[in-house]
Amino acid sequence: MIHLDQLNRKLQLKVTPKRIVSLVPSQTELLIDLGLESTVVGVTKFCVHPKQIRKDKTIVGGTKDIQLQKIKDLQPDIILCNKEENTKDIIKELEPVAPIHISDINNLKDCYQLINMYGKLFNVMSKASEIIDNIQKEREQFQHKIKAKEKRKVAYFIWKNPWMVAASNTFIDFMLKEAGFKNVFEFETRYPEVDLENLKLDETDCIFLSSEPYPFKEKQVLELKSYFPQNTTAIVDGEMFSWYGSRLQKAYKYFLTLHN
Repeated sequence: MIHLDQLNRKLQLKVTPKRIVSLVPSQTELLIDLGLESTVVGVTKFCVHPKQIRKDKTIVGGTKDIQLQKIKDLQPDIILCNKEENTKDIIKELEPVAPIHISDINNLKDCYQLINMYGKLFNVMSKASEIIDNIQKEREQFQHKIKAKEKRKVAYFIWKNPWMVAASNTFIDFMLKEAGFKNVFEFETRYPEVDLENLKLDETDCIFLSSEPYPFKEKQVLELKSYFPQNTTAIVDGEMFSWYGSRLQKAYKYFLTLHN
């Protein structure tokens, strides 16, 4: 059977894959929530949901530094990757090992497409449809509750040394809008570096420090407050803004807490 991934690459699979290596944390969580835990054989060191997954499965490296021989030894039927998370070199290394499915996520439509693709790939369409329905229901309820609220302007920091923010053409930017905020860096692209000394955030309401990929702590909150005392500065759950897949079922309830 021929399947397409989100880059429109063709995958030729004779049977439903029974040995899966996942190189993307959010996709690993999705597999588990699709009821596929027994078929997952390899994960990354960043696959933290569910908590026991790294104890139960073989860790094959990170998202950008795989251990090729470990993956080969697992004899996977399929390897799941992502265009942004995994490098072209990694894909090239893995191509002789097993068919590779690559996701490419920019918005909610892409998320639904990926969940449906996994439903078909692994013969769990009923569960995939259930997850999508849950996300849509949570989204509708959230939108109803915040429809009268004014959109606050947010600067969303993802890194320190150098300081970096999320701008346009990112999934985080899309999710900031989903959460009812306006990204003050929407006129810049991807993840620009910023200089705190020369940065003007006068018209910004909130500064969000993401819990990932950089593990911001209270120390950095205080540092940002010293530069921008007029802004509300807080650490936010980065998974809710950057993890696609089944985590979206929890995202909208979390977004609501940011408006209280």
